Amino acid sequence: MSKNLIKNYFNETSSVISNLHEFDEKIISFADSIHKRKGKNKILVVGNGGSSADADHFVGELICTYNSRSREAHSAISLSSSSPGLTAWGNDFGFETFFERQVKAHGRKGDLLVCISTGGGDVKSKASMNIVYAAIEAKKLGIEIISLIGKEGGELKKLSDLSIHIPSNKTSFIQEAHMSILHCVCEIIDKIEV
Repeated sequence: MSKNLIKNYFNETSSVISNLHEFDEKIISFADSIHKRKGKNKILVVGNGGSSADADHFVGELICTYNSRSREAHSAISLSSSSPGLTAWGNDFGFETFFERQVKAHGRKGDLLVCISTGGGDVKSKASMNIVYAAIEAKKLGIEIISLIGKEGGELKKLSDLSIHIPSNKTSFIQEAHMSILHCVCEIIDKIEV
């Protein structure tokens, strides 16, 4: 039983990842959106849970280096990285508006907001609406929105200027696909900037 479970899991997630090349034009556009902001604008990245960890990881790659040690830094901020701010705002005003507040604090016209969400935000269940509110604020400020989403795509699919919608309902497969896309974007950025 366990060996079959393991084999099936890796076969299924590999199938999702091996088909990501179908998004090649969108992935190139994603990388170009980051490259054109270098030295001019910020990249704001947001996610909840595992997607928050992916946001932190991606920001680390943009600020530091990926493969090329000579690539210069991008100005990038993970909107969930301030635990004092998150807990203070969540306690006093509510968790659902913290990312919106972060966009108001850091976002300027010409910046880029990258939203990472397996479901994309759902008004009825209120899942990931904190990211949706951040995207709505970004729209008001003239900030481009790129989303990595899965499942039904949610509200972010409608709000985003560019969305990459993983055709899966399994959270882990979606997250693994998102991280593969983020690493591919880093590969492209290294090639065009070094």
